[in-house]
Amino acid sequence: MGASLRPSSAWAAAPFPDKGRTIRIVLGLAAGGASDAQARFVATKLAEVLKTPVIVENRPGASFILATEEVIRSAPDGYTFMYAPSSVVAQNPQTLANVRYDPFKDLTPLSLGARGPLVLTVHTSVPARTVQELISYIKAHPGQTGYASFGTGTSSHIYGEAFVRQAGLDAVHVPYKGGADAAKDFLAGRVQFYFDAAPNAIQNTATGKVRMLAVAAPQRSPMLPDVPTMGEQGASGIDMPSWLGFYGPAHMPAPVVGTLNAALAQVLAMPATREFFRQGAYEAESSSPAELAALTRATYDQWGQTIRKLGLTKQ
Repeated sequence: MGASLRPSSAWAAAPFPDKGRTIRIVLGLAAGGASDAQARFVATKLAEVLKTPVIVENRPGASFILATEEVIRSAPDGYTFMYAPSSVVAQNPQTLANVRYDPFKDLTPLSLGARGPLVLTVHTSVPARTVQELISYIKAHPGQTGYASFGTGTSSHIYGEAFVRQAGLDAVHVPYKGGADAAKDFLAGRVQFYFDAAPNAIQNTATGKVRMLAVAAPQRSPMLPDVPTMGEQGASGIDMPSWLGFYGPAHMPAPVVGTLNAALAQVLAMPATREFFRQGAYEAESSSPAELAALTRATYDQWGQTIRKLGLTKQ
């Protein structure tokens, strides 16, 4: 990964940032979801720190592949990078046949952004208040229960697939282009359960049409202390933590990486940022580029073991 941090002769000499030049944070999800809200909050604060415009550009579709390829094709000058869930670098390359990028060669890690669990949620039309009751319901309605995800190969899909396979269930996967799109059908009852990002789960539950059954994490979330884990309810192996990070294209010069890393660390440490993320049961957290590189590798390897254990093939 170190090669991606070496200064490129084409960009190393240019001062960064050039005040007034716009920085793009590319997001592979539709506007309106939790990740979009986080990215926009960070963009506003980052513009203040760097004293140059920072915008969020939504490129939804293809499970974040379009957004990732847009970043990879961009000049490695620091003006284009992405905010991405761990699934983009840890799961997509192992589950999607149309992924053409190598997360370790084609991207430069900039900083961790946030940690937070996925939450197993169920539409209130389903009479289940525990994981075991949901399992019983699905078994009583084979092939009639649908689960949403914010894209094939994303964490919400793999968690759902792991849950279905380990419990021996017959349920239908329904992928969407992001959390906002999935929420529309989920709230309408067109799909029955959903491993959702915590902020979305909280927002959907507030409508009275959805209930939270479990967090898919090793421990309960401090922000959702009354929601038990999957493991507590007898569903083991669906407990890997979820996170989001900032990545740029390969071969970004070290001074640019350093500037962006320091600015992101400053923004993510702000009390206002931490409070905004906590409202959605996420913890804002920065890291060094090397730490994010190591986390990327570790998460990739963890998911690889799970994917092989489940016998999942690239789709």
